[in-house]
Amino acid sequence: MASTFKSFGYGEIQTPTFETLELFTAKSGDSIIDEIYAFSDKGNRELALRPELTAPVIRFYVEKMQMEPKPLKLFYFGNCFRYDRPQKGRYREFWQAGCEIVGTNTPEAYAELVAMAYTILKNVGLKNIQLNIGNLNIINSTFTKLGLSKDGQKKLLPLIDKSQFDDVFSLLSDLGITNDSTKEFIDILQTSDINKIKKFIQEDASAMDELSNLEKILDLLKSSFNVKDFQIKMSIVRGLDYYKGLVFEIDAPVLGAEKQLCGGGAYELVTLFGGRETPTAGFAVGFDRTILALEIEKFAFPSLKTDVYIIPVSEEMIGKSIEIAQNLRKEGILTDLDLLRRGIGKSLKYANSKNAEKVIIIGPKELENDSVTLRDMKAGDQEVVKIADIVSKLKNN
Repeated sequence: MASTFKSFGYGEIQTPTFETLELFTAKSGDSIIDEIYAFSDKGNRELALRPELTAPVIRFYVEKMQMEPKPLKLFYFGNCFRYDRPQKGRYREFWQAGCEIVGTNTPEAYAELVAMAYTILKNVGLKNIQLNIGNLNIINSTFTKLGLSKDGQKKLLPLIDKSQFDDVFSLLSDLGITNDSTKEFIDILQTSDINKIKKFIQEDASAMDELSNLEKILDLLKSSFNVKDFQIKMSIVRGLDYYKGLVFEIDAPVLGAEKQLCGGGAYELVTLFGGRETPTAGFAVGFDRTILALEIEKFAFPSLKTDVYIIPVSEEMIGKSIEIAQNLRKEGILTDLDLLRRGIGKSLKYANSKNAEKVIIIGPKELENDSVTLRDMKAGDQEVVKIADIVSKLKNN
């Protein structure tokens, strides 16, 4: 994941595990206190274990990085904490990988962001993922067209988020929305047809501009970033008070109910934390869920690897064994050595369990000639090699 972030020009940032509680209530409201680990420290300061990483990164940007050249591309890995009921794919302590891009809102910037999220999950080895893309400004336009009050929207959003469209129909009927308008609205939430969406919002110039930008993003994804496996999903309603415009999610269907691996989009936080207004966007990947999805897909996780395992045949050989091990480590060769003074047979068995490719056996006869025995664990053959030639021999093989 880190190498993919870096390949897109992102640099790593790290923020503290705990922040001031105010940082998160400013972003999400006081209701979030019930969902996080909040506490008073010995100086009676109200603190919280971070429930996510976007707010801390933007706080850091506002305090330290506003004068940096734009766009500013930042990525991170970190443990986060939420007071939640533990279940498969949902833990009280979990890990996030994510990023923020600050200072640009062009279609190409957003297309690159979405493409990078998709590429990260493909690069880690996942075969079956689903990318969904929406736009909250367009959804807001549909709310306006229906004449929904803020209170009505607040009741509606959780139902849309969970794709409970029968309940959406019932609620809109209770709010006095006609059946025809309700059916058309629910159809828009479920359609991938740009023309249907366009027809529904055509009287709203601002929403039409948003749709035009969305089309440019989708075209760039297909034609330039070669990301073609996606669908439009207007029912993505990630926090309306936070996200603005583009939103997207990536699911792993093998996970069932808790299938979302990644979520992100464009948002507004900088001014909330006292900074100058500037476009911001980003996403977060649930690292734990990604591992779960890989396990279910029977991904072959790489085993721990040792290039060389060194066996001193007697106590007198230990000093020379350590010296050779240190020289190999300086050359970037992954080297381990016997620290239990086992016999050769048990040491070879242990080396095999460590997936060592080569074993170096150091005995008195070989050492008299400044040599060692080099054994190939896969082929089973061995040869005597001069100590001065060990590095070149290992690197050439």
